Amino acid sequence: MAQLGIESVLVAGRGPAACAVIAACSRLEVKAVAVHSETERHALHVRLADDAVLLGPAPASESYLAVDRIVEAARRSGVSAVLPVPPALAGNARLAGAVVASGLTWVGPEAAVLERLGGDGVEPASEQGLLAWVTDEGLRCVTPVTRDRAAGIARVSWTAAQTPQQPWPLPATARRLVEVGWRGLVTVGVAPDGELAEVAAGFSLDMAVLERAHGVDAVELALRSAAGTAGKLPTPAGPARAAVAVQLRSTLAPGRAGRITGRLPGPGRLRGGDPAVELVASRGYEPGDRLDGWYDALLATVSAGAADVPAAARAVSDALTGLGETGVPHDGGEVCAVLERLASGHPEPGA
Repeated sequence: MAQLGIESVLVAGRGPAACAVIAACSRLEVKAVAVHSETERHALHVRLADDAVLLGPAPASESYLAVDRIVEAARRSGVSAVLPVPPALAGNARLAGAVVASGLTWVGPEAAVLERLGGDGVEPASEQGLLAWVTDEGLRCVTPVTRDRAAGIARVSWTAAQTPQQPWPLPATARRLVEVGWRGLVTVGVAPDGELAEVAAGFSLDMAVLERAHGVDAVELALRSAAGTAGKLPTPAGPARAAVAVQLRSTLAPGRAGRITGRLPGPGRLRGGDPAVELVASRGYEPGDRLDGWYDALLATVSAGAADVPAAARAVSDALTGLGETGVPHDGGEVCAVLERLASGHPEPGA
């Protein structure tokens, strides 16, 4: 697509997030090439892509996180760009530098910037956070978020409370992201003193909150930043809506495999009871697919945009409550407990 500036990408990632990115590439008429390990030759993200390249053995360190193998896969596939999905890859300064050195476009902040701000590749763990699309003109689609976490894992994120009379205070240090050269999507954690705690690139759970709040496509924003066509996309004034996003995870013991027997939420827009609510889901598995014990057991993500957080939370809860037998145990009950608090207007436990 000439207007976008990038015609083909290697999608470095797996699971529901990679599936969502590949689906977005299809909508944008960008060729998507998936990567996979030896044990995931027939995974859903591979089946959805236009093409796929083998990285290596099952261990992530020898496949999905192997910098040299990802770069070589990009060369072999003939793509023009590498689009990293998880923060562990999107924040990897060595990978960013190697992609550019091989003559390809890196869809994310430059390696030197990652070394200064996000080279650890971790997803922000702070309860308060901020999402934005960083361009030459400044921070766009700014979205404050609040997170509920269990054992350091983001399960539920939602737009932080604010009004035109009492807007959420943007940390002064956040504006420095433009000055230091960060371009593209950013997820940050905000410390209790208002300063930035963590800075991450990639497609975290929170990015669905940004998409629902502003009515934008995060993949398009990332590709436009990399291609230098960010200025051609108008930014909605807002956020005009509240948004909630959740992750549904298997609770199988680490290293234990399983098989999906029921249909998970998604893909794409779901039907809800309220036509004013935008409900979107992405799944990483279809019935019959094997849940590999080597990898993170993320099953699906569901997000909603609505007039307020309670309405968005109710829509997501309804989508999860309607799940039948999936074939593997999951944390849907715990997630729905958080959503029930949000729907009642009391996000804090015990409120």
